[in-house]
Amino acid sequence: MTVLSLIREAVARDARQSAACEVMGISERTLQRWQGEAAGGEDRRRGPHTPVAHQLSAAERRAAVALANEPEYRNLSPEQVVAKAADAGRYVCSERTLRRVLKAEKQATYRGRAKPPEPPRKPRAYAANGPLQVLSWDITYLKNARIRGGHFYLYMYLDVWSRRIVGHAVHEEQASELAAALLRSVCATHAIEADSAVLHQDNGSPMKGATFLATMDALGITKSFSRPAVSNDNAFIESLFRHVKYVPSYPSKGFETLDEARAWVERFVAWYNDEHLHSSVGYVTPTDRHHGRDVAILAQRRAVYAAARARNPRRWSREPRKWHRPTIVTLNPDRIVDVRAKAPATAA
Repeated sequence: MTVLSLIREAVARDARQSAACEVMGISERTLQRWQGEAAGGEDRRRGPHTPVAHQLSAAERRAAVALANEPEYRNLSPEQVVAKAADAGRYVCSERTLRRVLKAEKQATYRGRAKPPEPPRKPRAYAANGPLQVLSWDITYLKNARIRGGHFYLYMYLDVWSRRIVGHAVHEEQASELAAALLRSVCATHAIEADSAVLHQDNGSPMKGATFLATMDALGITKSFSRPAVSNDNAFIESLFRHVKYVPSYPSKGFETLDEARAWVERFVAWYNDEHLHSSVGYVTPTDRHHGRDVAILAQRRAVYAAARARNPRRWSREPRKWHRPTIVTLNPDRIVDVRAKAPATAA
């Protein structure tokens, strides 16, 4: 089939003409010109009218390939080949040209015995169907109003399934030992059993510290780490920290003392856990979801909406709001999901 007939067929099947032209590798203006010139639908693209004056000859291409495969060059990258050849007084072509020539000869593989570098893989996905199965934690700054450039450090542990803050502390320093002490407290307070929970974190020094890693092993906590410099891998705790910094009561000038910072964080945690209606868990409080009270709350809302519709059905053009309850929450869901089928843990 000709180019014009293929495009006409695509448009007849409700495709956009611009998209069809893009697939065929021509512009809409070119299509209009061909149609006006009665080209008969043939592809009239001719390419360059003259050969590139500076392209390598066949002999030069063979010489470039031979150079790259000589014993002293065959384990080097094209850039290193060109540089080393120049040191020896030889010039064949540029680095980019050598790469193109090697690609045409199917030799554009990683040169050397080592494996080619790979980008960090996304962390394994973990899914929770109840509280205290997947936790996330991190440390953020709280501004110290007395010291220019000074900070206090807020440590927070979050239950991914219920979005409840299950542990927090404010200190004057970041330390693996402080994080480990808070983790032990979280496990003791909420009766988290060994080999029953996953803890996700980034790659900061407190997270990779020997004390903290040893504490995780001793408690039977499964480790999960973000990719370096990828904050989205720990999105739940990052979202919580944004909430901390933008809540109206947050003091923009910072905290005068450590005790003041700790008192404010206590008030924030109480509000966030017990009063804040969280959008991601059906607009119930994290504590209600954590303890399973959200089931009755959402059922009551559905009953209220059903009664309202029964009283005035003309106001409802479609089904009333379902007040959906998320049953499974997944951390980094793009990879294989590990759904823990155990019954929801008893929350403290």
